Amino acid sequence: MEILKFNSLEVRLAENDTEIEAAQALRYHIFYEEMGAKPSTKCKALKRDIDTYDAVCDHLLVIDTEKGTQENPCVVGTYRLLRGNIAAVTTGFYSEQEFDLSNIAYAPEEILELGRSCIDGNYRRKGAMQLLWRGISEYIETYGIKIMLGCGSIHGTDIAQSEKVLSYLHHYHLAPKSIQPKAHEDRFQQMDILNKNAICPDTIQSELPPLLKGYLRVGGYVGLGAVIDQQFNTIDVCIVVETENITGKYKSHFTRDRKSTSKPTNLIAAE
Repeated sequence: MEILKFNSLEVRLAENDTEIEAAQALRYHIFYEEMGAKPSTKCKALKRDIDTYDAVCDHLLVIDTEKGTQENPCVVGTYRLLRGNIAAVTTGFYSEQEFDLSNIAYAPEEILELGRSCIDGNYRRKGAMQLLWRGISEYIETYGIKIMLGCGSIHGTDIAQSEKVLSYLHHYHLAPKSIQPKAHEDRFQQMDILNKNAICPDTIQSELPPLLKGYLRVGGYVGLGAVIDQQFNTIDVCIVVETENITGKYKSHFTRDRKSTSKPTNLIAAE
């Protein structure tokens, strides 16, 4: 896929183990040191977020080319990408640990799981998220992706504190049954806690995590039920996005701007 650039930043797939390790180090800093996730003994010793899925995924990176070296690249943003045809013969999807994806995960159309998204705190206002999404758009075109899915996270594990957000997602963005993931029964948390008429959509939208808000902005849906992830200190919902929504409303901006040296358009994710 094409390398996309903005000022000193470029977005591309990782090309070697050194770059993947730099992405894992960034993930460790954000998820464990900033957000309070609980690392395994191995992760804590290495100061890197590592699991078995890393070996079979593509790793999309935002790199600051004015910092770091080839031996120690300055990775400031990352997304982990796993295509359905790879998942089917290797690890399965990461999201399947929490959600039943049987009605969509291994359909004939190409599916892409998105995960482990994070941005260095110093780059969250410098276009890094927009570059990641441009990279994903390029990846979608390269591999003919029809559906994207993944876990969307709400920080914290107290369902009561997130009842408005969860109820809003259930009442206004529930996926059609034909592509609807469902939380596994042993981890299932009700999302329709409040009645629909007790929710003010405009107010709740302003409270959504930026990445989750971005998925919904392009017509994304959520599955049935949420899951508490104690390790990562989050409440997870399963997101499903049909890529025709991205290639429709937002694609014209992406195509027009992707080689520009001006500030990237905020295509999907609000920062």
